[in-house]
Amino acid sequence: MALSCATAQDVLKTIKDKNVQMIDLRFTDLPGVWQHFSVPPSAVDADALDEGIGFDGSSIRGFQEIQESDMLVVPDPTTAFLDPFATATTLVLICNIRDPVTGQTYSRDARYVAEKAETYLKSTGLGDAAYFGPEAEFFVFNEVRYGQGINYAMHEVDSKEGTWNTGAKEAPNLGHKPRQKEGYFPVPPVDSMQDLRSEMVLTMEALGIQIEAHHHEVSTGGQAEIDMRFTTLTRMADNLMMYKYVVKNVARKHGMTATFMPKPLFEDNASGMHVHQSIWKGKTNLFHGTQYATRRRSTWSIRSATAPPAAGFRCIRQTRVQSGSSFVRRIPRATDIWRSRRC
Repeated sequence: MALSCATAQDVLKTIKDKNVQMIDLRFTDLPGVWQHFSVPPSAVDADALDEGIGFDGSSIRGFQEIQESDMLVVPDPTTAFLDPFATATTLVLICNIRDPVTGQTYSRDARYVAEKAETYLKSTGLGDAAYFGPEAEFFVFNEVRYGQGINYAMHEVDSKEGTWNTGAKEAPNLGHKPRQKEGYFPVPPVDSMQDLRSEMVLTMEALGIQIEAHHHEVSTGGQAEIDMRFTTLTRMADNLMMYKYVVKNVARKHGMTATFMPKPLFEDNASGMHVHQSIWKGKTNLFHGTQYATRRRSTWSIRSATAPPAAGFRCIRQTRVQSGSSFVRRIPRATDIWRSRRC
């Protein structure tokens, strides 16, 4: 459930009004994984919310060394929501990271980097706001097995709708399993994930995330996409972490498992994340113009700055060729770079 909090006092009032039993403090580590720890309401007051709550930064990937491990999480009251999956009534707060010695916001805090980018844009006078609308794709599987030992290595995923299960003895096997590259997007029963995705969408909307559409994606085996309504950079970054949290936990609730890994299946479409971007000055979209694809010249300058050059991208791609889910296997998503007038 989304909450309307603006200050530490609002959070404290919500804790009392909603009979909150636990407070979950979340932040993003350097690789982009949501981390958290929880405290009881008795351990939180206005000063703690304003000044921060301590944790060990040396155990977080990419953060501090052991001799400088003390760090603070500083909750953003505007991000408060009730966790829809927790047994105990749990209030979630998304946090920034602060150094307790210098009192400065931590330079490796991804959320702070997003906030700095928004502040910088305004300081240049070029624009007032940048809007981002990602389209994150994912797979939902019924089973995942992997292992490695002194004499073996294996991994296997399975989906009841996977085309490889057309001959499986399912007592009974009712068919309607999309073939490779035919998941986009027949109605049920071929689309076996309709109700699951709808539950994900309803949960996201209850948390305050605006959703535009959801559908099965191209690949067999449970590939899906849910599209969020665009918003500003930091807010969208928070929304995307919530999005992944909801997708994975709704799937788990139904005895399934969701993954955002790029390429879990060979010879079928990979999962990508298209990101729609725009910069606005007042009511003017600075990307709209009269050049190719109705764009302004400034659009291509920004595009060149934010998108990796093709040669560099391929260089990175080749360094990951040994990875089990490397970008080189993400055919047809990420082996070529395209610019389209319809993007």
